[in-house]
Amino acid sequence: MTGRGSSRVVVVGGGLAGITAAIALREQGADVTLLEARPRLGGATCSFTRGELVVDNGQHVFLRCCAAYRGLLDRLGMTGAVTLQDRFDVTVLRPDPAGPPRRARLRRTSLPGPLHMGLALSDYSHLSFSERLRVGQAALAMKRLAPDDPALDQQRLGDWLAAHGQDEPSRRKLWDLFTVSALNIAGDDANLALATTVVKTALLGARDAADIGVPAIPLGDLHGQAAADLLARLGATVRLGTKVAGVEVAAGALPGTGRMFTVRLARRAAPADGGDAAIEADGVVVAVPPEQAARLLPPAAAAPAAAWQRLGASPILNVHVIYDRPVMSLPFAAAVDSPVQWVFDRTRQSGLDKLSRPERRPTADPARSGGQYLAVSVSAADEMVDVPAARLREIFLPALAELFAAARTARVTEFFVTRERRATFRQVPGCEEVRPPAATALPGLAVAGAWTDTGWPDTMEGAVRSGLNAARELRRALTAPAPAVPHPAPAEASA
Repeated sequence: MTGRGSSRVVVVGGGLAGITAAIALREQGADVTLLEARPRLGGATCSFTRGELVVDNGQHVFLRCCAAYRGLLDRLGMTGAVTLQDRFDVTVLRPDPAGPPRRARLRRTSLPGPLHMGLALSDYSHLSFSERLRVGQAALAMKRLAPDDPALDQQRLGDWLAAHGQDEPSRRKLWDLFTVSALNIAGDDANLALATTVVKTALLGARDAADIGVPAIPLGDLHGQAAADLLARLGATVRLGTKVAGVEVAAGALPGTGRMFTVRLARRAAPADGGDAAIEADGVVVAVPPEQAARLLPPAAAAPAAAWQRLGASPILNVHVIYDRPVMSLPFAAAVDSPVQWVFDRTRQSGLDKLSRPERRPTADPARSGGQYLAVSVSAADEMVDVPAARLREIFLPALAELFAAARTARVTEFFVTRERRATFRQVPGCEEVRPPAATALPGLAVAGAWTDTGWPDTMEGAVRSGLNAARELRRALTAPAPAVPHPAPAEASA
């Protein structure tokens, strides 16, 4: 971005989308200022402390096919701070009132896709042989769908599956395992276009596409702190605790003739860090949730913003349980016929494992020593997100005991919940036509966020892709030739 000198760019929002845009724009030569209202970067992927534990606000995973997100991790120097399976492998538990829980395993082979999942499906004992056969037929039919077909955007996944021979057990015990967690919506209600993207890309694409990755360190370190360190090294300005009041078109500004935009800060933002109450910029990326973006954008850029409200929001509930001893031997597991959807061992990431070491601090709680920290992630949690913690305890502790025999005799030393009421937009039929592109009606002003039109669901991968889209849009707008300014015709000489 050096065609007209160094361009000044403001990025509003320090989540994954804003972080990605700020890094890309700074590396392209722009003078970047990143504004974040909270006292940290990372957005929806964050951590907090609870005594001596570090708790993530929710469990976030990625797949090997998430190329943009993995590229961000590489740029942050965090590739070694995640654990990525060398082969897709998921244990699926099902409670059995007559005895120990039933186990099935979904593990891919080394065959090329989509054959790599065939053997895993053939051994999936939670479904009958005929149900597995029909699942395979439906999967091959879905492989022929085009996710960008507008007709798919208007259809429910459940209707399409039912029309392709998928009965209730097949939808609940297999399809929901992946679509509910990926789209954060009840499986039958999911947008068919987005569900097709997930299934075709992850499960029916390259054989290693669905290999699962999980953070090995807290999210606050993996994303927020690593991004702050990198942006500082790159020479970008990061202002935390800085709330933006609005983005305006600079008075009398014309493309190529000066700073096009004025980013107004909330009154309390400027005195808090000694900065200005407004920042003039050539370009702006607004990387915040849709309802906030609609309020911040100037009217000339936000004509479709009213439609963004139709995206709505879907919640995720996270249940955190600490036992006085190990109860689960797996790094994570899925469950069917249970309130538990996915459960993860967070003993190491939280720092709980350190409390059992001889050198642990004298102030450490002995009840936690040698224990295990499990985090249960419940997507599409509309019916549970507002349930009191005491009632959730009555639901989830017996549910975990049904899945893990050791949990029946282990003592629970701590139980708490975190709630993400607006974790994602509602990925239901019709949502794709509402998601906006990065570009707005004003050149040099872009929007970013996993809710924008990325071709992906609302995930970490979608957020990073949106930041890259916004950076490309600004680069295009700010390096375009300045429009010609008409000059008055010379006066004709008198005879």
